[in-house]
Amino acid sequence: MRFLMDFMSGSAYFINQSISEKKYRGLKEFNFEEPLTRLIWIASTLCITMSYLMSWLLIGDISVQVAGVETTTRALPNLWWQLATIISCGTLAAVLIPEFTKVFTSSHSKHVHEIVAASREGGASLTILSGLVAGNFSAFWNGILIATLMFGAFVVSQFGLGEVMGQHASIFAFGLVAFGFLCMGPVTIAVDSYGPVTDNAQSVFELAQTERIPGIHEEIKRDFGFDPDFERGKHYLEANDSAGNTFKATAKPVLIGTAVVGATTMIFSIILMLEEKKLDHLSLTDAPVLLGFICGGAVIYWFCGASMQAVTTGAYRAVEYIKQNMDLNKTEADIEDSKTVVRICTEYAQAGMWNIFMALMTITLAFAFFDPNFFVAYLISIAVFGLFQAIYMANAGGAWDNAKKYVEVDLKEKNTPLHDATVVGDTVGDPFKDTTSVALNPIIKFSTLFGLLAVEIAVTIRHPEGTEKHFDYTGIVGVGMLLIALYFVWRSFYRMRIPERTA
Repeated sequence: MRFLMDFMSGSAYFINQSISEKKYRGLKEFNFEEPLTRLIWIASTLCITMSYLMSWLLIGDISVQVAGVETTTRALPNLWWQLATIISCGTLAAVLIPEFTKVFTSSHSKHVHEIVAASREGGASLTILSGLVAGNFSAFWNGILIATLMFGAFVVSQFGLGEVMGQHASIFAFGLVAFGFLCMGPVTIAVDSYGPVTDNAQSVFELAQTERIPGIHEEIKRDFGFDPDFERGKHYLEANDSAGNTFKATAKPVLIGTAVVGATTMIFSIILMLEEKKLDHLSLTDAPVLLGFICGGAVIYWFCGASMQAVTTGAYRAVEYIKQNMDLNKTEADIEDSKTVVRICTEYAQAGMWNIFMALMTITLAFAFFDPNFFVAYLISIAVFGLFQAIYMANAGGAWDNAKKYVEVDLKEKNTPLHDATVVGDTVGDPFKDTTSVALNPIIKFSTLFGLLAVEIAVTIRHPEGTEKHFDYTGIVGVGMLLIALYFVWRSFYRMRIPERTA
């Protein structure tokens, strides 16, 4: 099934290319977001159609063993469309989330225009505030959308799926929703990659300053047979960069949604293990569960601060070096100076990464060894807080970025106070959308996968089979790991901060 979904996504490229060639051939101006949007819709239509078709062909007349009854089998003629519908809920999420996200991040959206209007009157302060508004609203609507589609999968799972999966049919359905998300994986990755490609193309064109090379017009006409229009080329690159910013933003909630829905299913495997050992006490009236929820939220906000601290300090050191060593009046940058700036940024990125990784690994071990029910609540909290924080930061950053592009491309007001204000928003938005929000995806996955192994080891040590009396040292290990984690949490700020003497 997964191979067929990937094949359908690949087919969507060729269908969309054929349509685009006929529709846009000869046009000098069109909406660059349109063909990317059409690609997503074509792929989703093909994937959903294939889900129903293959489900009908493979399990249309299937008979299965009734859950809990070893000798009884029963024909389930409706199972094929139920499973296909649940998978399609995930596929729909992968196409509707980008549509919801564009409402807040597209250069044609009212939220982005609001940022520009606020910036014109209130400067950078209102640029930041209006971008935060767009991010918060987008997190609400995307969250409601994901919850609605998961609820739809839950409803479908109640119509006989329990006979196959028993009392846990709804969790099985959520796993299929995650599979449906992944069906759109190739297209999601493609439109996400479009952003960095157009961004770098625009940057290379701007830095190369090709139009200033003596005799370049004649050389291009001689070698390639056309008269170059550098201004129009620059306009196309900037317009494509704007479309790329939008679709970078649309891909991030899809990817983080996949991580969260998948994490929900993996967390359920921990719950099943605890049920089997009769150790499950997942009630909000139990203190460990409530404390786990609180700690999960705390870790997400620490991570956001630590990742942006690394960016802040690295940027400070790079700018400090540039001011002290580089002549900003030169028309061309010095290669060695540029390499030094890259080295400074890389060093601080790696230092921040080391602190974050060690803190996250040890805090996951610590919480897993404290109490399994506490740890389950912690993982659920990580997933929920991480989902909304990632969407909020990604879309706020995308809105700021495209507000700047709107000023540059549509309003053509570069080097004005309005442009200066939106540049501040874009500068804040870059670590929001390109550092912290995207990194929350692997944070959720790592915590869940690593924690799944750690909590099983901890439970085995605490409750070994066939042993009545033994020394339980899991609490000692947990405290030790927590102390190490807190040390690296401390390092993530106090060893990365800007020195006070130069602040």
